[in-house]
Amino acid sequence: MTPEELLLRLDVGEDQDTEFKLAEGGLPKSLWETVSAFANTKGGIIILGIEEQGANFKVSGVRKPETLLKTFWDGHNNSQKLSTPICSDADVHIVRIADHKLVVINVPRARRIQRPLYINGNPMMGTFKRNHEGDYRCSEPEIRQMLRDAGDEPQDLRILEGFGWDDLDSEAIKAYRNRFSSRTPNHPFLALDHIGLLQRLGGWSRDRSTGKEGLTLAGLLMFGRERSLLDELPHYHLDYQEQLSADPEVRWTYRITLDGTWEPNLFNFYYRVYPRLVADISVPFKLDKDSTRQDETHVHEALREALVNTLIHADHQSSLPLVISKQRNAFIFKNPGRLRIPREELYQGGVSDPRNPNLQKMFQMLGLGEKAGSGFQKILRAWHEQHWLRPLVDEPSTLEMTRIYLPVMSMIPDAVEYELRQLVGDQYTELHELDRIILMLAQRLGAIGNENIQLYRREHPREIGEHLRRLVNQGWLDKSGHGRGTRYRLPTSTQTDLFGETLPSPPLSLRHNGGSEHYSPNSEHYDANSEHYSSEHYQQLQKLAVPVREKGRVSKELVEKTIVALCAKDWLTLRTLAHLLNREPDTLRNHYINPMLRAGRLAARFPDQTNHPGQAYKAKQVLPQ
Repeated sequence: MTPEELLLRLDVGEDQDTEFKLAEGGLPKSLWETVSAFANTKGGIIILGIEEQGANFKVSGVRKPETLLKTFWDGHNNSQKLSTPICSDADVHIVRIADHKLVVINVPRARRIQRPLYINGNPMMGTFKRNHEGDYRCSEPEIRQMLRDAGDEPQDLRILEGFGWDDLDSEAIKAYRNRFSSRTPNHPFLALDHIGLLQRLGGWSRDRSTGKEGLTLAGLLMFGRERSLLDELPHYHLDYQEQLSADPEVRWTYRITLDGTWEPNLFNFYYRVYPRLVADISVPFKLDKDSTRQDETHVHEALREALVNTLIHADHQSSLPLVISKQRNAFIFKNPGRLRIPREELYQGGVSDPRNPNLQKMFQMLGLGEKAGSGFQKILRAWHEQHWLRPLVDEPSTLEMTRIYLPVMSMIPDAVEYELRQLVGDQYTELHELDRIILMLAQRLGAIGNENIQLYRREHPREIGEHLRRLVNQGWLDKSGHGRGTRYRLPTSTQTDLFGETLPSPPLSLRHNGGSEHYSPNSEHYDANSEHYSSEHYQQLQKLAVPVREKGRVSKELVEKTIVALCAKDWLTLRTLAHLLNREPDTLRNHYINPMLRAGRLAARFPDQTNHPGQAYKAKQVLPQ
């Protein structure tokens, strides 16, 4: 690390991957907790010789850095202090700033076979992880999950004591065999009986050292009965939810979960869920190289990969549920268990380390799932083709869980872009792409941190930090908090005054227009005249609104007349009208907009979708015939 890079970190402050310690009296005792926390999370940098003064940090230096380094290496290489050495010589060095010397320790992320990295010889009390609040001691379930992942033996090949053929759903096995036969009619596995087929698939095994033979965890998961699954895995839980209502009080509009009406093994779950995941995706007419019509798109393929990966990579022995959500603006796949490879390698592709290789094989025999680490690449390709926000993979720091978020929304929706243009003004067109994404995320999420932006972008956190500071200096973002708690928001005055109400995170429908080959024409991709106004045009609208905006109480007739004038040529949203007229949105909606719609004086842009996020209004008498 160069002095310049170190000063930049000081400017940003502590965060999830940076920790400052004073080290005035020698090596801090808390250093080892931070080493464990960084290694068990995503890695990080510890800088010794920094004093915290309120919200700021001051370089104080360390007196004898060489002595400090010796003490560090003695503890680092002592298994009673640190369970596994994690740093190399290149990870620890001395940096000089002016007359001060600081010790910089880079802690890499531990590989799965090194986790849990614990201190003081006690994994249950000495294992730590990192979140935005600092280091915290891991719970016993978190530690046991790390220990399961550390082993080389496949988790799903374990032979289950006391389980056998009667614990399996024979109908699921027959259905599997039929699908297998349809795909590969002459496969030699099909000549075997059910037990023989299970043996070849890894669902039934024999321990050569003990002679013990029986059903494996993979066999139970893929084909098991509900009661048998819960006997072996008390916390086993599969949950598919469709959350397609605009009403926040409606938690889900359709659900598939364990309810006693079906056998909830992975085979049955997949074939119940996949058709519903892709139900709204239309297939354009397209022929393959053999002049046969293709019956799916790259989006179909991506959702299939995401579903299969969630099922085969889950730690089904965890107490956490496996949850898949189909929302109005996204697909979300959550499975217990962290990634077994670094997230960067997942995005690059080509690397695979399955938690349950036998489950993977069972699905692959049906043509489902990729083995060579290319499955996520198919997801990235499909989303890139649609110009949707980049898929993100997240590992919540306080949970041993992996979450795949597939947003079904354009990079910057038109309605959001208009609002940001009003904030930034004429300089909007000159903004860097990253600046636009940051502002868009602040608009949609409310309060954001550097870590939120990292989920959508590939830039280094330091570069993102530079852009955040620049946006704050320009007055386009408000900053609050410091260090790990720093959050950024759109200026409060802009959100309240400009649009009449705080900006929600507008849900987007899963149905897109003809601009996307995969969705039917129920458009949310607004056309060119949808509130993209020049400053001059907006000033004209403001002049029209003066008779109402500058007076506290006016007649209802004048308000309605002004609304008609404003909406004579353009579709205007409720927020824009509220700002122009200086009235509360609810007042306008209830006392003016809705009555004028019923009277036929206004037309709604989306008449069949009252709560459509792009809803806007136009004077009906001037609509083109």
